[in-house]
Formats: sequence, C-alpha cells, structure tokens
Amino acid sequence: MTDTPSLRIGTAPDSWGVWFPDDPNQVPWERFLDEVVEAGYTWIELGPYGYLPTDPHQLEDELGKRGLKLSAGTVFTGFHKGDDQWQRAWDQALDVAGLAAKLGAEHLVVIPDMWRSDRTGEALESRTLDDEQWQKLAAGHDRLGKALLEEFGVKQQFHSHADSHVGTRSEVERLLAETDGRYTNLCLDTGHYSYYGGDNLRLIEEYPERIGYLHLKQVDPDFLFDVLKNDMSFAEAVSRDIMVEPPHGIPELAPIIERVAQIDPNIFGIVEHDMYGCSVDRPFPIAQRTRKHIFSCTRAARAD
Repeated sequence: MTDTPSLRIGTAPDSWGVWFPDDPNQVPWERFLDEVVEAGYTWIELGPYGYLPTDPHQLEDELGKRGLKLSAGTVFTGFHKGDDQWQRAWDQALDVAGLAAKLGAEHLVVIPDMWRSDRTGEALESRTLDDEQWQKLAAGHDRLGKALLEEFGVKQQFHSHADSHVGTRSEVERLLAETDGRYTNLCLDTGHYSYYGGDNLRLIEEYPERIGYLHLKQVDPDFLFDVLKNDMSFAEAVSRDIMVEPPHGIPELAPIIERVAQIDPNIFGIVEHDMYGCSVDRPFPIAQRTRKHIFSCTRAARAD
C-alpha cells in the first residue's frame, strides 16, 4: 500500500481581511501571525508587500520563533497597458521575490490589474482586451517568469481574478495558449475561477501541467447570480460576503486537493477568504473552522 499523496495546506493575510500594506482597520501583523499559529497553520504567504516586516532578518526571526514558513509573495501587473509596465512589475519583483526567496519561498503569485478598482468599484478601463493587448499581456508574463527563474529561482504563478481581464474559462484558456509553460503557469484560485462559472476540476484535468499553485476558497452560488446580474463590483461583492466559509459554498475543495496532489504533491494549497473590510475579530474563528474542515474532509492535506 502506498501513502496517499497530499498537499501542503497553508493560509494568507487575505484570510484575515488584509488587502493593503497599511490600512489601519486591518488586523496588526503581529496578531495575524499569532492567530495563524493558534489556528494550526505552518505555511503562509507574504501578503501585500509592507504588511509583514520587509527586513529579511526581522521577518525570518518573527516567522522562525512561531514555527512558520513562507510559501510565496504577491505582485500586481498590467502588461496589457504597454511596454512601460515592465519596470513597474520588475521593481515589485525585486522587492517581493527578493524578500520571499531569502526566506525560502519558491513561488510568486502574480495578479493582473483589475478593470474596476478594488477599493471603490470604479470602472478604470474596458473590461475586455483586444488582440494586441492580449499579446502584450502574454509576452510580459513570459518575460517576467523567465527573469524570476533566472534571478531568484522563483516560479511565476498567474492568478486569474474577478473584475480582471482574465477570469472566465475562455480567458484563462487563452492565457495558457499564448504563454509558455516554462515561465507562466496558474495559481488556480478555486473561488475566483468559480466566480465566472469555471469548473475547477475540468480545468485541472485538461491542463494538469499548467497548475502550479492553489488558492482555496469558496463562493456563494446563490448570491453570485445577483452579483453578475446587477454587474456588482468585486469590491462590493466582497463587502457583502460573496466569498463564504467552507463548506457552505462552491466548489467542493476535497476533490480539487486530491486531484492536484496526484499531479504534484509539492504544490501548495493556500486557504484564502476574501473578506476585506471585516472586523479584526472575525477572521480567526473562521480560519480555525476552515482548517478543521479541510483536514477532516480529505486525507490529501498535510500541515508541513
């Protein structure tokens, strides 16, 4: 009998309502780290750069004394807007990947700019891209992925996102078709992919070699129809709890974890629960219950 393949399950500042480095209404970073440990997690993401300490020695000390480890950092890109976006992306990468790599992280989650503001819901540009913009987006991400590997030994994981230009199944498939799997693969966010009706398991089955990382979350399937019908911004939808505590939403997480573990047990499954704007006391019990749910519903989850 062979051991059941399993994924390392962690969490992120996002699950504590943290979207920005310096919002005074967010949970303080020391409390976040302490509650992560109490909830039972070992792995975390860096979150927005500047939320956790940016001095590598200080961050190493803070994580080390709590027994925590870093899985990835996050940057934001807008390559479809033109060549001037390269420097913006690389400046972030120097900070974020530079810090994350020093602490042993091997991944950089890359989130494309949204066409609507994640603070106000204001429309900032067209919600779709033309062929030239798609070409710029794909070329920019391949260039970034190649540079990250060469400079830091870090792998780029592209995160499709609600209110971005890459969210639906056809948009994700186009991204995969126009990018090189050596440099650009997916951080498959189960909630964001379900937001536009995507079937996570089908995507995993059809593109197993392009799944490099997971964000685990669920979306409210009933409220989602109101969000889409009324063209509600993602910012407002989050404030009204479009993302819900497992197991009360979709997709079911256990089959996804189990299938991805069969593909590569070294892939991370990082729990995220978009709840920006929540009270600082709300996230911790949800984090505890979510971890308990995941570890009780599948044998394909491990803590470290």
